[in-house]
Amino acid sequence: MLKKQFLSMKADDDARIDWGIIFCVLVLAVIGMVSIYVAVKHDTSTASITRVMLSQAIWYTLGAIIVIFLMQFDAEQLWKVAPVAYGIGIFLLIMVLIFYSRSYAALTGAKSWFALGPFTFQPSEIMKPAFILMMGRVITQHNSEYYEHTMRTDWLLLGKMIAWLIPVAVLLKLQNDFGTMLVFFAIFGGMVIVSGLTWRIIAPVIAIATVLGSTAIFLVVYNRAILEKIGFKAYQFSRIDSWLDPSASTNGTSYQLWQSMKAIGSGQLLGKGFNVSKVYVPVRESDMIFSVIGENFGFIGSCLLIFVYLLLIFQMIQVTFDTKNEFYAYISTGVIMMILFHVFENIGMSIGLLPLTGIPLPFVSQGGSALLGNMMGIGFIMSMRYHYKSYMFSNQDESDFK
Repeated sequence: MLKKQFLSMKADDDARIDWGIIFCVLVLAVIGMVSIYVAVKHDTSTASITRVMLSQAIWYTLGAIIVIFLMQFDAEQLWKVAPVAYGIGIFLLIMVLIFYSRSYAALTGAKSWFALGPFTFQPSEIMKPAFILMMGRVITQHNSEYYEHTMRTDWLLLGKMIAWLIPVAVLLKLQNDFGTMLVFFAIFGGMVIVSGLTWRIIAPVIAIATVLGSTAIFLVVYNRAILEKIGFKAYQFSRIDSWLDPSASTNGTSYQLWQSMKAIGSGQLLGKGFNVSKVYVPVRESDMIFSVIGENFGFIGSCLLIFVYLLLIFQMIQVTFDTKNEFYAYISTGVIMMILFHVFENIGMSIGLLPLTGIPLPFVSQGGSALLGNMMGIGFIMSMRYHYKSYMFSNQDESDFK
């Protein structure tokens, strides 16, 4: 009897775990380890290879522990944690402006990294899931207070969301981390769209953003003085220049992008084979990891990688549609937008479709901060599936979370 009960409990727990998401993340982790090995094999010493690979394996292990830990949190617990997590994130974003790594700032132009001995940490990566939680709470709380949407209540909701976005945007501006700021804007935009706001508000906002973006690109080409006055830096102009015309300075500002495009193109259909690297690409173990995949495994390998990402996104969307909890649904939307934008921007910049921004490829690029941030997002999604039965037949109102 006890054995049957144990097996029944085990089967019930297995049903509450989304193995599809776990499979996708594991595949991406394997691709990441293989690609990082190829990158560092041709760039560093054997001793460094062992250190880098061991370090990355530790980050993956810590990420898995975080997923298991966050799975245990149900919606009420995440609701309570949201403002605390947001506050801690803002505190870290302030502290990094004081204690930032001087060497990383000189290398990247951004004051966004702590240096703790041999380890580095980027707090903005951890701020992303905290921001998602807070946005989910703000939207859910507003919708529970104003059941009927009007133009006034919709503008009020948009104002609340912007109020929580502004501190993050200002601190990232002070850090000169424009790439990470774009991720937050993508998360914000996705959550605005599903928040219930009328398109009479959303459509003009999108139109204004499009006009501002187009104007900025126009000014880069024809009148940079205006952008310089509002804080644009020389390295940001260089990235846009290299994007607009990669062949103009292949040994200068366009070198990284040009080399990435050469490496990916040289892989052709099937790639050159595992552990082959004939085109050097700077920082290909992290931001430019897609160039390693394109060179080694070609167009087919690159398409398979994109397919795994699409499968992961599909699994997460399925979980979102299945949930009966509004707060969970908003969290899931934020996580999906975070990962989707990372993938789109990283691959886009690697092939010259988008400007270089220093955004890593989720679960594949070397590094711990971004990986842990993405794993926290996966933990939120796994929590939705794990606690699905708790809300499947629940009549619980969002106001009960207060």
